[in-house]
Amino acid sequence: MIGTSEKYVVVGAGPVGSLAALYAAKRGHQVEIYELRSDLRDPSTTPLNFTKSINLALSERGINAMRHAGHDELLQDVLSTTIPMRGRMIHGKRPDGELYEAPQDYDIQGRAIYAADRAGLNKRLLDTLDDLPNVKFFFNHKLTGADFKKRKAWFESRDPGSESDSGRPAEIEVDFDFMIGADGAHSAVRYHLMKYARMNYSQEYIDTLWCEFQIKARDSIPGDEVESRFRISPNHLHIWPGKKFMFIAIPSDDGSFTCTLFMPGTEYTALEADPTKLPAFFDVHFPGVTWLIPPEDLIASFKVNPHLPLISIKCHPYHFSSSAVILGDAAHAMVPFYGQGMNAGLEDVRILFATMDKYNAMVDSNDPNSSESADADFQRGLALSEYSTLRAADAHAINDLALQNYVEMRASVLSRMYRMRKFLEEFLSVHVPGLGWQTQYSRVSFGNERYSEITARSRYQGKMLTRALIVLLSSPLLVGTIGVVMARKRLFATGSPLQVLRDLAGRW
Repeated sequence: MIGTSEKYVVVGAGPVGSLAALYAAKRGHQVEIYELRSDLRDPSTTPLNFTKSINLALSERGINAMRHAGHDELLQDVLSTTIPMRGRMIHGKRPDGELYEAPQDYDIQGRAIYAADRAGLNKRLLDTLDDLPNVKFFFNHKLTGADFKKRKAWFESRDPGSESDSGRPAEIEVDFDFMIGADGAHSAVRYHLMKYARMNYSQEYIDTLWCEFQIKARDSIPGDEVESRFRISPNHLHIWPGKKFMFIAIPSDDGSFTCTLFMPGTEYTALEADPTKLPAFFDVHFPGVTWLIPPEDLIASFKVNPHLPLISIKCHPYHFSSSAVILGDAAHAMVPFYGQGMNAGLEDVRILFATMDKYNAMVDSNDPNSSESADADFQRGLALSEYSTLRAADAHAINDLALQNYVEMRASVLSRMYRMRKFLEEFLSVHVPGLGWQTQYSRVSFGNERYSEITARSRYQGKMLTRALIVLLSSPLLVGTIGVVMARKRLFATGSPLQVLRDLAGRW
């Protein structure tokens, strides 16, 4: 708390836990970070899912959370190693067999999201924490129990040489004032929290597995620009949509691309039976990939890299009393199709501490008419209750949007109706700014508006567009005008939807 130093225990040293520790340390608290794995900065540390994991897409929410951490050099350092992605690049094959690339900008204003290396981001956060005198790390420590009423926790120490006389890992008892659980989708903190809080919990495994591949960088030639190492555009998220499945590629700063195959389990089972069929499968469904990844590399990656599930988790509340709270994937694991998992987790940290700061200010106000204002612990309990109520609505909203966006990425990006709505909303945002219209994606990725409010606005915009089109299309004069324009432009072929709208606006 502001002005009062307490002991904060953070479980999980990933990006969300590390940022939470940084926020707490900045407020003068004594912070202890406990992590199940070895030091995450050590290249030999095995990730929990035994792979590099899906590359991160850093957007405004995550950037804003780091901006408020009070370490300007941290944000500058993180952004210096990212790659801006201004849109999607859709790959496919025309009926005549010609391969094509079709860019789709994320935002008509030219804003971009940033491809970030998860390990690099995590390292920068941990290095920043390492320099603070009020932060201690405890790697190789597994949470085995917690009493959130007495504010005690028990950890198994798995450091070499720390075994007990029986040969089992030694267990230590830790007292705390406040625990933050940021230990991922299979959270131990959440497991123990459910024994105290009346938590509603649901999880869903979608019928999709994922496997990681890599497009290697070109060999560097002295004097060449860094961009020359990329085999395809580094400023796009590349998508090969397959309607029921998809293949994506995200750039890395070394010139390579981290690629992911998302596909139903039945398709994986069929290819696992005979991996030699994989290149032919790619040639049919993801044309051009075998020019970027040699067939033998495709097969090798498919055999070696795990085929992992995707889980979506919702729960509420996120806290118990004033003693504990869960953040990030521990509270709301989501599928990766909106690129908001980490961004939402980092935003959790900013909103949590902003809410606690608001209630801490009541403690500092010394209101003589309120005995409760002097009870800092009571105020934190109120803050956590408010946080749980507000944040759960937003977390559930982005969870649902992430599931819906999988359909958009693997199928809707090819739809004329999808492209028409996107162009209509962008047209209105530019030419009729007073309406305040934006695409749903722009609101999510380039602003800090609440997720739940964005979904409500998007539904409203969709209804208004539908009604307006029905009214307009019922006009005989407009129908005739559209026919003339479409005949001249051959809609979506020789003229863009935006150009058609401009022509219509000019005629009207």
